[in-house]
Amino acid sequence: MDALRLRGLTLATGALAFVLLARRPTRRAFGAGPAFGLWLLPMLALALPCLPGLHVQWFTLPAIRILPDAATAAGATVTQAPTHLSWLRWLWLAGALAMASRLIAHYLHLRRQSRPLPAAMVERMRHELEVEGFDPRRLRLHPAGPALLWAPRSLLLLPVDFLERFDAGERRLVLRHELTHLRRGDALWRLVAELAFALLWFHPLSWLARPRFRLDQELACDERVLRDAPQDEAGYAHTLLRSVGLSPMPVLIPWLAEPQLKERLTMIQHHRPGTLRRRAGILAIAALLTGGTLVTQAAMGNQTNKQAGENPAYNTSIRPRYPAAAIKGKEEGTVMLDIQVLADGSTGTITYDAKQSTTTSADLIEAATHAARQWHFNPQLKDGKAIDGYARVPVTFSLSEI
Repeated sequence: MDALRLRGLTLATGALAFVLLARRPTRRAFGAGPAFGLWLLPMLALALPCLPGLHVQWFTLPAIRILPDAATAAGATVTQAPTHLSWLRWLWLAGALAMASRLIAHYLHLRRQSRPLPAAMVERMRHELEVEGFDPRRLRLHPAGPALLWAPRSLLLLPVDFLERFDAGERRLVLRHELTHLRRGDALWRLVAELAFALLWFHPLSWLARPRFRLDQELACDERVLRDAPQDEAGYAHTLLRSVGLSPMPVLIPWLAEPQLKERLTMIQHHRPGTLRRRAGILAIAALLTGGTLVTQAAMGNQTNKQAGENPAYNTSIRPRYPAAAIKGKEEGTVMLDIQVLADGSTGTITYDAKQSTTTSADLIEAATHAARQWHFNPQLKDGKAIDGYARVPVTFSLSEI
């Protein structure tokens, strides 16, 4: 894992720790809605390396010329530059794939078990569905209901005994709750959170954050329902008390999960912040996210007007090797590498600049990138202090002297 990934992981760790500490005080001060908005911070920290950076001024260094005979002299035989990932990366990748596969398996299992509602059941619920503006085509029978199953078009799962388990007033509240989830886009946010958890499966804080994210999402939904219909507060709490809690599942947003009842009843009973405080909380969260983005981009080196100087004595001692497969395929050309130079002189991100390069050979690109990861640079100085910078290094592979 290179320096940039370590920085990204550090930022995500800090964001998770901050949210876990700040979620309760934020809920008390501004309400459950703004408190749930805090979860955007760790998701943003994870996504930031994939976002386009700010404009950067690049400093192009002299080209490094690589010949087959130079590679042979450096190492007795011509060998291809190692391209495999370290075992830690393979372990992380295996865990992430396993978590994602588990997510897909859960989803497919639930879809296979669900079936359309009988016409008689839809007819008995017609009035309640019309009042809440719910499309009957998005209803399915499933023992795990009432719950929302995320999908390209989210489905509402209802148990077979839904009409017997809840009276008309209770059914109206359950449907309103699930419709509020749909309007808020909670199904999509749950999917994004589960994918983020799959990427951070190895992180202890992610296991701690996962159930709290689910709880905060439910509290925010409850708060929105009762803000629109405060007269239903007592009936809402009574319906929760009469409901059967389900074990949390990664692809469902259940009406009630087993560990959530106490917290949800407490939120309903306590005074909820007014509109002014809630809006102030939303503005504060927006300012935090914006400021966090700018600070994170600066910390990861995406700042303007930075350059880096090369230490030729060190870099020329670690030259790329001309891959045997490229020699056999008569592949040559210039690979332009855009290199982030960290303040300690080590390399951060290394990317292939297709527009400035004259070859698209994967072997040549990997050989140049592998060598560049071991290079050291003289970092740019600002006010006498080393800062992160950027260098553009052309690596030319030539077969002209075979």
